[in-house]
Amino acid sequence: MDPDTFLTTLYVLVDECCTALPIERRRGRKSSLTRSEAVTLALFSQWGRFGSERDFYRYADQRLREAFPRLPHRTQVNRQIRRERDTIVAVGDAIADRLDARTVEYEVLDATAAPVRNAKRSGSGWLAGQAALGRSSRLGWYEGFAVLIAASPDGVITGHGFGPGNTKDQTLAETFFAARRAPQPTLPSVGRPSGEPYLADSGFIGAKRHTGWAQDYRARVICPPYRSAAKNWPPALRRWLGGLRQIIETVNGKLVQHFRLDRDRPHTLDGFAARLAAKVALHNACCWLNRLRGRPTLAFADLLGW
Repeated sequence: MDPDTFLTTLYVLVDECCTALPIERRRGRKSSLTRSEAVTLALFSQWGRFGSERDFYRYADQRLREAFPRLPHRTQVNRQIRRERDTIVAVGDAIADRLDARTVEYEVLDATAAPVRNAKRSGSGWLAGQAALGRSSRLGWYEGFAVLIAASPDGVITGHGFGPGNTKDQTLAETFFAARRAPQPTLPSVGRPSGEPYLADSGFIGAKRHTGWAQDYRARVICPPYRSAAKNWPPALRRWLGGLRQIIETVNGKLVQHFRLDRDRPHTLDGFAARLAAKVALHNACCWLNRLRGRPTLAFADLLGW
């Protein structure tokens, strides 16, 4: 599919989702772009083909003026996208609903790294006090955020959240479950629970935690125990769980390889949150388009012919 056809299809999908959302009344000067236009640009700009927001704006200024005749200056576009962060989250959730991602037998839970700065650089950086130094099996030491992803067995993302890079997986999960149990306006990205178990790895280990999560948040977590535990799992059971959880590794790989999760360098926390929400929504949009065309759900590599 050529980029123009993809963009048109994406706009139609986003506009349908936005039409179903309540209209927000905002004070101040009227935005140059409509809500659907801003969200469409936010999603399309996350493709790894673009090295940065500046790179995408150059592309939009040269190639997309006909489709977006009121395209304002780059800084205005970025500000409007940040303001539409909750709308972007809602669009991603709406697409997940179209893919029946809430009616599944289980969800898969995992945390991944989102670096925002070279960990070896001196100085405090743009997100001092918000991003933190963490360790990832994929990257080693990094400075940025730990991102929690929940996905369906087909690879559709059903919710996400993030915290400083040094946040433990269990802490991210507890906040995630609490926000799903009692929805909070400040944490819309967690999505709605399916009511089915979460499959997790050893990063979420802890029998007492699992009991507490089930009692307090109705979140059942299936996670292998410590190998030294009295009731250890047999190797075959660990392999079974690993096979079911493989889909989340694929999803994380898509966010890194196709939507440049490792390469963004945001200057503000709301900018990072908006970009992450746009990556998730674009991921789900690509899943929806693949199903519409009778292709494998996660076949992103050849979806667009740049």
